[in-house]
Amino acid sequence: MPSSAGLEGPFWRSIAVFRFAALAYVGLVVLRDADRYAHPVAAGGVLLAMLAWSGVTAAGYGRPAGRRWPLLLADLGVVLAIILVTPWVVGRAALAAGVPMLTAAWLAGPVLAWAVSGGRRRGAVAALVLGGADLATRDRISPSALTGAILMLLAGVVVGHVARLAVEAEERLQRAVELEAATRERERLARDIHDSVLQVLALVRRRGADLDGEAAELARLAGEQEAALRALIGRAGAPPDPAGDEQDLRDLIDRYASATVVVSAPATPVPLPARAAGELGAAVGAALDNVARHAGGRAWVLIEDEEETVTVSVRDEGPGIPEGRLAEAAAQGRLGVAQSIRGRVADLGGEVRIVSAPGAGTEIELVVPRSRG
Repeated sequence: MPSSAGLEGPFWRSIAVFRFAALAYVGLVVLRDADRYAHPVAAGGVLLAMLAWSGVTAAGYGRPAGRRWPLLLADLGVVLAIILVTPWVVGRAALAAGVPMLTAAWLAGPVLAWAVSGGRRRGAVAALVLGGADLATRDRISPSALTGAILMLLAGVVVGHVARLAVEAEERLQRAVELEAATRERERLARDIHDSVLQVLALVRRRGADLDGEAAELARLAGEQEAALRALIGRAGAPPDPAGDEQDLRDLIDRYASATVVVSAPATPVPLPARAAGELGAAVGAALDNVARHAGGRAWVLIEDEEETVTVSVRDEGPGIPEGRLAEAAAQGRLGVAQSIRGRVADLGGEVRIVSAPGAGTEIELVVPRSRG
């Protein structure tokens, strides 16, 4: 379960308050029933031990570094020990007569701690262990004792679920704040760049398009830089993905944007495992290389993010691929499509669809499933 110090802090402080409040109740019960105990002096010693352990857990759980297995297991073990010693301190006859256990409500402290640290499953495990030990020490299981064990189990499940929802909500809020800040920064950069660099590059591209020689080449380069810069400011300030093994496919495909290649992508990130994103980006690059060598002209790249798959389409307006040409090229040892495109996508568990007709251009669809990626 992800850790968030901002929201977990109040949970742990609440557990500490609960422990001392429950301990105060236990003290009142001990004062009331001490004359019925088999060993009243030992009951006072146990009460002092409970007070000391409440202080230890309040200090330990107050630090994020202390909310780990050593203290969690020790907490469970201390409460188990007090439960097991209760029949000797109180006396089985007194317990059978209805005298409460020494732990009373205080034994729920570890259940709440385990629930906050690991969610409802961990809270349920702690509740089952302590509830089972409490019932096992009794000669007769009364309805009130069984009800207490069930309530403790429900508390562990509910508190664990609420704690997990609260932490996830805080993480989503933090992510939203980061996205808002990134959007503002991107808009600021876009305004500044649009008012200066992009306008100059666009002017050079338009004026040089009708010229020849070096001026035409300069116009072409200006157009490519303009497209690349527009794609760059479209991603400027984007916060990094919290999962280090994922990559936004848009960042890889945008590198191919130029004056002759138009890239269209969703407004939201298209996360894929880093290896899958890299292989898919390389396959798109190979497809665009084929367009440059055999088709010329403009090309269009479209990224579609679907629920189970990610599809990247590369379309050109070239002469198309004659029927049987791909098989002939493979037989002659030219394996650009077979290895650079089909091979990469096949390794990811995807498929390549090529639609082409003479004089009608070519469209290559690269479909990769998320599960295999």
